[in-house]
Amino acid sequence: MPELPEVETIKRELEKAVLGKKITKVCVHNPVVIREPSADKFKKGLSGAIIKNILRKAKVLILELSNAKSLVIHLKMTGQLIYPGDGKRSRVSFKLSDGKMLDLNDQRLFAELRLLDDWRTLKFIRGLGPEPFDLTVDKFKEMLTYKKTKIKPLLMDQTFISGIGNLYAAEALFRAKIHPERPAASLSDKEKGLLFKEIKETLSEAIKYKGSSVDQYVQLSGDPGDYARYHKVYGREGKPCLVCKTSVKRISLAGRGTYFCPKCQK
Repeated sequence: MPELPEVETIKRELEKAVLGKKITKVCVHNPVVIREPSADKFKKGLSGAIIKNILRKAKVLILELSNAKSLVIHLKMTGQLIYPGDGKRSRVSFKLSDGKMLDLNDQRLFAELRLLDDWRTLKFIRGLGPEPFDLTVDKFKEMLTYKKTKIKPLLMDQTFISGIGNLYAAEALFRAKIHPERPAASLSDKEKGLLFKEIKETLSEAIKYKGSSVDQYVQLSGDPGDYARYHKVYGREGKPCLVCKTSVKRISLAGRGTYFCPKCQK
């Protein structure tokens, strides 16, 4: 699933490509991805609206429109936004005033589109925890103090801290030398501070390189992101640790594949 760096990359690219343009037509090829309202109301509510602002909340994109409505896009595991699109594989295509199309592609139909009067009322949005870049190190330390949950699942809990998923939780924990199964409350003050630093640096680096294309994620252009070649542990099971040469291990933790170095991470 695209995480904060991937969705932030797409948000920045959308700002350059479609901001200020009018949606002249909406073509719905598969209405399954439209969660609300009905497909007909969705098309009617978008047609003629100008894209006035583009926001990102955690892993969700929000296009604020001139008619006071908002198009909320959650790409989930396999959704892609492509511009300019050709409509050949799209589930929904938005024709814009420049004559080009913004396509939502999604092979497995997991993506979710919503047209809302107020995106702030969306239950998922209301339940989000703070993003790493909105926190201070002292606040982050305080948040971990009494948490008995294992640290990696906790970092992936969007109600606790938002935007971090499986990939970047694994990478940040490796860089901070913290074992993913450690209870959060067991971390020392120094470890908490280092983890916070590595979370922000990992996310910033991933944004710099346009995200990680390890599954279906691509940039708005359709090109892959370039950060996967900088991964330290994610997807490297059995390969030597880049620090100590011990084989990287993969375990299942909270239902997700978790990569770590058993020697470096304690």
